[in-house]
Amino acid sequence: MFDRDLPPERLVPFARALDETVVDDLWVVEDLGWTGGISAAATALAVTSRLRVGIGITPAPLRNPMLLAMELANLARLHPGRLAAGIGHGVPEWMRQVGAAVPSPLALLEETITSVRALLRGETVTLDGRAVRLDGVSLVHPPTVPPPVLAGVKGPRSLALSGRVAQGTIVPEGVGPADLPGIVERIGADGDHELVVFTYLHTGGEVDRSLVEGQAGFLDIAPEDVATASGTPQEAAAQVKALWAAGANTIAVRPIGQEPLEQVTALLSAL
Repeated sequence: MFDRDLPPERLVPFARALDETVVDDLWVVEDLGWTGGISAAATALAVTSRLRVGIGITPAPLRNPMLLAMELANLARLHPGRLAAGIGHGVPEWMRQVGAAVPSPLALLEETITSVRALLRGETVTLDGRAVRLDGVSLVHPPTVPPPVLAGVKGPRSLALSGRVAQGTIVPEGVGPADLPGIVERIGADGDHELVVFTYLHTGGEVDRSLVEGQAGFLDIAPEDVATASGTPQEAAAQVKALWAAGANTIAVRPIGQEPLEQVTALLSAL
C-alpha cells in the first residue's frame, strides 16, 4: 500500500519499483484531505505493466454510482484485469464534515455496490432505492473484463452485506489472525469471495504508539489488540503468514515511515 502520508509524487517511483518485484498488488487510498483514489489508481496503472492496483476505499456517500462506474470502466478498459475497486461507508465524521452524511449507510452501500456492478457488466440500470436513484442509465463503453468490486467494511451487518453483494471484503489495519475466522463466518460468502486484509508494516521495530491507539479507537478495541506486522523482518513475515493461515486471500501491507521500499524488500526476503 502507498501510505497516505507520503507525498503523492512519490507514488510513481514506488509503483515502478514494486512492478519489478514479486508482489501481486499495489493498493492506493482515498482518505478525506489526503488523496483521491481514482487519480492515484490511474497513475499507478499507467506507470506499471503487471501489478493489480486496488482502490481502498472510495466512500459511497462521496461517489455517485454512475460516475464511479464510468471512472472504473475507463480504468478497466485501459488496463484489463489489473483493477480492484473497493467501496465503503466512509468515516462517519469525515462524511459529516463535508455534508455527505446519510441516514442509512447500509442501504447506500448495498445499492451503490449493486448498481456499480451491474453497470460494469454492461447492463442498463433503473433503481429507485432508499438511497440511490438511477433511471435507465448504462455505460457506452463497459469493460470487457469488469473489475471486482469489494466492500471495505468492519461491522457485523456490513460484513454480511459484503457477503451478499460484493465480490470481496476489505478489512482495516489492526485486524489479527484470531479475528479472521469470525469475520469469514459473518461474511458468509462462497469460496470465490476475496478477503483482503490491510496491515501495518514496520520492520524497524514497533508501530508508533499514537497510530496504534488511533486505530484501536477506530476498531473499538484495546490498543494491545491491534495486530501489526512489525519487529524484525522475520517477525513481520510470521504475522503475514499467520494472516494467510487464518483465511486471508490477499494481504496489503502498509509500510510506516519514509522508506517504504526498504521495508517491503526486507519483508519479501524474510518471506
